[in-house]
Amino acid sequence: MTTAIPEASPTVRTVAAFDLDGTLTRRDTLVPFLMRVRGRGPVLRALAANTPSLARAALTAEARHRAKEALLIATLGGWWLEELQPVADAYAADVYETALRPDRVARLRWHQEQGHEVVIVSASPELYLAPLGRVLGVRAVLATGLEVDAAGRLTGRLWGDNVRGAEKVARLDAWLEGDPAEVWAYGDSDGDRELLARADHGFRRQGHGFTPV
Repeated sequence: MTTAIPEASPTVRTVAAFDLDGTLTRRDTLVPFLMRVRGRGPVLRALAANTPSLARAALTAEARHRAKEALLIATLGGWWLEELQPVADAYAADVYETALRPDRVARLRWHQEQGHEVVIVSASPELYLAPLGRVLGVRAVLATGLEVDAAGRLTGRLWGDNVRGAEKVARLDAWLEGDPAEVWAYGDSDGDRELLARADHGFRRQGHGFTPV
C-alpha cells in the first residue's frame, strides 16, 4: 500500500513596504539632491524652464514620466556615474541623519525586530536610495532607475518606469516572485494608493504616525 505524503504548505513571507518621501522623511528628497549636485541656481532654472510639463505631470502617468525626465536631463544628463555615486552616497548619509522622521522609522524598526522583510518602494532615484537602504538595513530598494550610456554617463532618462502608482505594485510583485506573502504597506500620497490597496494591511501617514486605510 502506498501512502500519499501531503505537500508542505508554502511558507508565507511577511513583508513591510514603505514609501520614502513624506512617509519616512520630513520632505521631498529629489530636488535637494539635484541642488547638491548642480547648485541651487541651475536647478531652479531647470524647474522654471519645465514649468509647463511639470504642471501637466498630474494629468497622466506618461506626462509625469516625461516631466521627470525633462528635469533630470537638464540637471544630471552627462554626469559620469562613477563621479556622481560618491555624491549620492554622501547625500544618502545626510538623509539618514537629518531628513528621516524618528517616529516613522520606529515603525520600520518594529517590522525588522519582528523578522519581517522590509523594502522601500519609491519613485525617487535608486542612485541614492540604494545606499540609504543599506544604512537602514532593508532587504530591498525598489526605486526608479536612471539610464547610463555605454560610456558610463547618465543620460537623464529613466531606466524603466517611474516607480509610482501601479508601478509600485508591479515592482513589489516582481520582487516577491510569486511567493505567498502577508504585505504591510505605508504611504502618504495618491502615488501610494495602489500599493496600499494591494496590501493586507495598508497605512497612510497621519501626523506623527500611521492610520489604517
